[in-house]
Amino acid sequence: MAANKHDGDVHKKIKAAFQAFDYESNDTVNVREIATIIYSLGCFPTQKDIHDFIAQVEEDHTGYVHLEKFLPAMTTVLFETKFPPIPEDLVLQAFEILDKEKKGYLQPDQLIKYMTQEGEPFTQEEMDEMLTAFTDHENNRINYKVIISQLTTDP
Repeated sequence: MAANKHDGDVHKKIKAAFQAFDYESNDTVNVREIATIIYSLGCFPTQKDIHDFIAQVEEDHTGYVHLEKFLPAMTTVLFETKFPPIPEDLVLQAFEILDKEKKGYLQPDQLIKYMTQEGEPFTQEEMDEMLTAFTDHENNRINYKVIISQLTTDP
């Protein structure tokens, strides 16, 4: 019984993440949104993992992914922990290293600099999506302690 409820919870979580980017409300998203959706579910795949995942779920090279294909593929990813989440304390440490003045937040331009120039760089489009989701627009800052719970999942 618990497994069924857990399955339903996972499906709800995946659908909610998918539908946030389903701008036409037709159970379809642009493939460019897939990485952001995966990240929002607390998974951190490499660029190769994302490319392979898209190849598996994309509708005949149309540039679109339908929920019908995404849901079972993403469910498998989550249950098999294929793209393991990063532990919350490591995410906090990473933000604290970037927050040299220990203010508890970053300016969007600071985050853009780090995310587009280090490691596996994000594209400007990915950064725009991320900043839209995570920036406190009233103060023009990213309160990273608030968003860490959105970037990590419970074990």
